[in-house]
Amino acid sequence: MSEKPADVTKLLHAWSLGDRSALEQLIPLVERELRRLARGYMARERKGHTLQPTALVHEVFLRLSQGTTLRYQDRAHFMGIAARLMRRVLVDHARARGFQKRGGDAVRVPLEEGLLSAPAPDLDVVALDRALTAFAAIDPRKSQVVELRFFGGLSVEETADVLEVSTDTVKRDWRLARQWLLRELTGDAVHGEAS
Repeated sequence: MSEKPADVTKLLHAWSLGDRSALEQLIPLVERELRRLARGYMARERKGHTLQPTALVHEVFLRLSQGTTLRYQDRAHFMGIAARLMRRVLVDHARARGFQKRGGDAVRVPLEEGLLSAPAPDLDVVALDRALTAFAAIDPRKSQVVELRFFGGLSVEETADVLEVSTDTVKRDWRLARQWLLRELTGDAVHGEAS
């Protein structure tokens, strides 16, 4: 990002205190990074997905501007919340598509070992969201690492910056989180077939 982090933090604090004009000044400063996050999210989606990165960014801004005002600590905190909102938008979109197209919940797709390190066009975002939500109750930071790396497409270094931890911590969290999610989602697929 080309802007000064202090400028973004100042605008985030002003917006948190109710200054709506601060949001208008903030959008151009963070839009490029949010578009990059959106492209990372969309790279994991199936081909022909009806939601485009630009629409995803706009929906995030809409939800941010309509939601309750949060106290943003800094740019990293804001980007973490934006990544979580993008995940929510995609999950809501997948759920709506699943209900419209199949008359029920999204289809479960078995998770393969390499899935969390490569794009997976047929990934069941709803099942991953459920597993990630359960994982967040157990280990919130590792869940955030997955959210930022897998959905947001952030590098190890960028994730470490957002979470304010070392790159070694991110690498360790990423490895353990992938193993946990693989077990969880593979177990979900097995239980789903047995029912």
